[in-house]
Amino acid sequence: MCLLAWNWQPDRSNELLLIGNRDEFYDRATQKLHWWDNATLLAGKDLQQGGTWLGVTPQGKLAVLTNYRDPANHRTDAPSRGHLVSDFLRNDWPLDAYLQHLMAISANYNPFNLLLFDGQQLKGFQSRNLRIVALAPGVGGVSNADFNTPWPKLTQLTQQLQAHVNQGQTQDAHLFALLRNATPASDAQLPRTGLDLGRERALSSCFIRTPTYGTRASSVVRLRDAQATFSEQCFDAQGASEFTQFSFTR
Repeated sequence: MCLLAWNWQPDRSNELLLIGNRDEFYDRATQKLHWWDNATLLAGKDLQQGGTWLGVTPQGKLAVLTNYRDPANHRTDAPSRGHLVSDFLRNDWPLDAYLQHLMAISANYNPFNLLLFDGQQLKGFQSRNLRIVALAPGVGGVSNADFNTPWPKLTQLTQQLQAHVNQGQTQDAHLFALLRNATPASDAQLPRTGLDLGRERALSSCFIRTPTYGTRASSVVRLRDAQATFSEQCFDAQGASEFTQFSFTR
């Protein structure tokens, strides 16, 4: 994923609501949202490397990855970060044990952030500084920088999500509309990550579309009581979309 926002309410029935966009090159082969391995993991799949960016289990565990944007230090020989999501979800890792595992192995990968949920705890991990991020209940977010870094699109999305939560407007139609916002930030607000100005501008909106790269999937995940729903809207280079949704008892 490249942009995430969530509302975590551990003492309420709607305990976790997560929304986000996955941005990727259009020519990178991807399998849409589906159950893996006899229904042990619900996720899309990167067919180039075999990993994923966002997944949930029948028990309600969740993991989601964002890359940390650092083009000057990107290593082409590093292993795929998408396996970190499926590794947590497909194996019987306690959350805190997996965080300690990440401390030991994350230097092997290009920088990343992971958001992990085990049904009770919601925690973040920043690989670039080996930091475990304690996340308070309420609205939060992460993009391609550290957790809660105020990039314009992240600030906009978290503020809009908070407003929709306050107004009770959290149906899928409302949330997917937030994720489809294609308005770029002003040049004065752009982060400086080492890309040229045109590229920074193109990547500054919630929903991205360039000739070769853009938002490939928008996702809404709801974990509440004993129920879970995962909705995904996929997009191709021509802008056509395909909707998939799974609901299950956890």
